[in-house]
Amino acid sequence: MQLEIRPDPAEVGRARRWARSRLAGSGIEADEPLAETLILLVSELVTNAVVHTGSPAVLRLSLPGAEAEESTVRLEVADGSSRAPVPRCAEGDDTNGRGLALVDGLADRWGWTAEGTGKRIWCELDRCARPAQPGACAGTAAPVYEGYAAYEAV
Repeated sequence: MQLEIRPDPAEVGRARRWARSRLAGSGIEADEPLAETLILLVSELVTNAVVHTGSPAVLRLSLPGAEAEESTVRLEVADGSSRAPVPRCAEGDDTNGRGLALVDGLADRWGWTAEGTGKRIWCELDRCARPAQPGACAGTAAPVYEGYAAYEAV
């Protein structure tokens, strides 16, 4: 699945709506933490493409089928800029500069590749099997507080 994106900040909201609409048939519930994380990553990567390249981009999502309980969700944004993505260190009240740090902290894997005259930035989220204990993901040691898994941000 893919969505063509114009170099316009309004496209970020359209990309989020498009991604949410694609979740329905994938077996990922809209209120599932994976869905929320995916939408945030879409927002960050599309924003970077729109703001920093000034060129059209393409958003691609690879979602599991509805029956898959363990799978990987892949998100890619391809743009026409050959400039490498550069994580920045935002300070205090800075209103930008945290996008790639969020991607790094939320995605299980991410990277980028040069592609023709542009590049493709990608990230992946692993979806684990439905947990036996609510709020815990199979194979993780995240503590559970009132049904929510807690993770430490470093």
